[in-house]
Amino acid sequence: MEGREELMRAATPAAATTTTTVSAAAGRERPYRGVRMRKWGKWVAEIREPNKRSRIWLGSYSTPVAAARAYDTAVFLLRGSSARLNFPEELDAEEAASGLPAADSDSSLSAATIRKKATEVGARVDALQAAIISQQQQNQTPPPPPMLPARSSKQPDLNEQPSPEISDEE
Repeated sequence: MEGREELMRAATPAAATTTTTVSAAAGRERPYRGVRMRKWGKWVAEIREPNKRSRIWLGSYSTPVAAARAYDTAVFLLRGSSARLNFPEELDAEEAASGLPAADSDSSLSAATIRKKATEVGARVDALQAAIISQQQQNQTPPPPPMLPARSSKQPDLNEQPSPEISDEE
């Protein structure tokens, strides 16, 4: 009975969303939906068109967050408010500001329009992420070397005999 309950719990959508998707071949984690990492370190985003076998290429980015935001924009434009987003709280604010229709409305958007909007968002986020990373690297300058004990600027002459007033015995 316990084994059956565990199988039922593992089959629920809630359990599936809490685990990260792992590529069996590469053994790498995918931190966001619709995003994967190339061998050379670039992050790419793409999405499958509804009711078609084709995919919409959303671009290649230097950060996974930028690729995930591009995916979120595209999936929202394709599927509307029912879309499963990586950052739902951020897209709500952007949706209000952009004025683009979502899939909930009657107008359908072409793949080119979706690609254009998603790459604009991804490029903007990528630029912001790169600026934040470079600023953090500039702020993390190495600390100055520890202060050595103060020495006299005059170097002692090692060939000179010590004077009787100064001795090591004192």
